[in-house]
Amino acid sequence: MATRPRPLIAGNWKMNGRQADGLTLARALAVRAAHEPLAADLLLCPPATLLFLVAELLTDTPVALGAQDCHPKPSGAFTGDIAAPMLADAGCTYVIVGHSERRAGHREDDALVRAKAEAAVAAGLIPIVCLGETEAERDAGQALAVVERQLAGSLPAGADAARLVVAYEPVWAIGTGRTPTASDIGAVHRHLRRQLAGRVAEPERVRLLYGGSVKKDNCPEILGIAEVNGALVGGASLMAEEFWAIAATCP
Repeated sequence: MATRPRPLIAGNWKMNGRQADGLTLARALAVRAAHEPLAADLLLCPPATLLFLVAELLTDTPVALGAQDCHPKPSGAFTGDIAAPMLADAGCTYVIVGHSERRAGHREDDALVRAKAEAAVAAGLIPIVCLGETEAERDAGQALAVVERQLAGSLPAGADAARLVVAYEPVWAIGTGRTPTASDIGAVHRHLRRQLAGRVAEPERVRLLYGGSVKKDNCPEILGIAEVNGALVGGASLMAEEFWAIAATCP
């Protein structure tokens, strides 16, 4: 039987955090992680304005640093964008690509998400490729077909299990307080694992995260699902105690 991947608990701060509160949050988690070993890897993804400062705080701690997006090109005349090599230079080891808030709000399609994921890999970063269905798509019975299409179109070429994370985030569950049933989450994650089998070597080693209104109250059930290898946490990652409680739940 394949060994279950070590869980990853990633905190996506989104467009939240200034120096005072952001550094206080990062410091609290870094100090605790240094003294209380977890059964999961911790990852913080603050806004770009805090990356260098948080990177300094996380030096020589078990907590990793990630960014929330990157441009598909390594440099160039792209005002306001940030290239993957710049993120690596800032101390990042991960970057989120294809989050539903970017797919919807910035009209990012699978091809662009794939280009960003490939740019991340080329820069030595691990992309967290996000996908998930809307409420209308789920109600129409299309959830599995949607995530299958997104996975096929968004994975970087030559994806390596050690350099890839996939996050399932049903759009209708993000920030709403609603979550799918454990059965629904398990069905999607099993389907994704089967789809990875034809696209990635050692698909059983790819970490599949669940995201969407993850809290300390519902994480024991979610993280106990067989094919769930961690969580991409939004609002709850802005509270040190809540985020730590989620991470501490990992078996």
